[in-house]
Amino acid sequence: MYCKCTLAVFFYSDLVQLLCGSDYCTLGLFMKLPFVLVLVTNSYSPLGIVTVIIKKTCCFLVFWSRYSLYARTKLGYVFYKRQMKKAREKYPSGHSRTQPTTINGIKIIPVPVLSDNYSYVIIDTASSLAAVVDPADPQSVQSCLEEEGVTLEAILCTHKHWDHSGGNRALKRLHSSCRVYGNLMDNIPGLTHPLTDKDTIDVGTKLRFRAFYTPGHTVGHMIYLLDGRVFGGPSSLFSGDLVFLSGCGRMFEGNASTMLSSLDTVGSLNDDTLLWPGHEYAEDNLLFAAELEPGNITREQKLQWVLQQRGQRLCTSPSTLAEEKQYNPFLRSHAQDLQQALGLQQNHDEDWTSYRARVLEELRRRKDIYKSR
Repeated sequence: MYCKCTLAVFFYSDLVQLLCGSDYCTLGLFMKLPFVLVLVTNSYSPLGIVTVIIKKTCCFLVFWSRYSLYARTKLGYVFYKRQMKKAREKYPSGHSRTQPTTINGIKIIPVPVLSDNYSYVIIDTASSLAAVVDPADPQSVQSCLEEEGVTLEAILCTHKHWDHSGGNRALKRLHSSCRVYGNLMDNIPGLTHPLTDKDTIDVGTKLRFRAFYTPGHTVGHMIYLLDGRVFGGPSSLFSGDLVFLSGCGRMFEGNASTMLSSLDTVGSLNDDTLLWPGHEYAEDNLLFAAELEPGNITREQKLQWVLQQRGQRLCTSPSTLAEEKQYNPFLRSHAQDLQQALGLQQNHDEDWTSYRARVLEELRRRKDIYKSR
């Protein structure tokens, strides 16, 4: 029976790869199949195995079809435009109240867009030149640029999803000399300057960004580090959908090992780095973390602060990486207390990185269930 189960797993993997392409065969939904099949095998029901395969296939193909329509077609753009219109009607002044952060001639302005996204306008005040990260709503971003009286030099796009890239072309039309940066693998709208890992981008005299290739959420996801050494302050990380305050993005186009490598890139950065994520998910993420580690004092203090902020619709960004390393479970797959909370142990024949990837996968599975409640 074990051999039959193994053959079924490999056959299913080949089928999904044939139908959907290799970039989607590692999605989290598919990765749960071997575990389910083992449970069915233990019941000694061949019909049960076939039933599970059929159900999983149908669920996967429905999800893959919907995701592909959103991420790869104009229908996704139509959906994004509809969501943007609804958000403007619901939140005329934005979903959150934000304040600029100014450090030694650098000004960072979070721009609330859609229902919970943030775009970021980063200004070199000496030259009045600006860069924008993920301008999902071009109208809101353009209003900010006009209020500040600055010229847009660069758009830094973290990934292809419309809620991050939807305003690229519109802003490019308004600012013809503006450069649009991103990863070529992600088919970024309006892309003019493709990036690879650790490329640098200069805007004005004080804005120097380093791009890091961080796949997992999408195949070409990038994050951007504003180098604080240039202006004598802490660096700032614009993390898109890789890392949020106490959370991380879904693994739509990568497996846990890929995502772990990307998260380790974040973990290697200086503790005083400011974190500017792509969404306002802080409250939900910290409540999830509280279920895993109710005794984490740093997490509890941060949660109480976030609850106060959100009670007044105030933005919770930025946090620091020093904070995140203490309470963000997705940056703490190495922590023994977190592993114990998940009920996981390292197998004798399992290397440390593989084990941490398994911890991350279990965290993501639990978070997906938590969000659906």
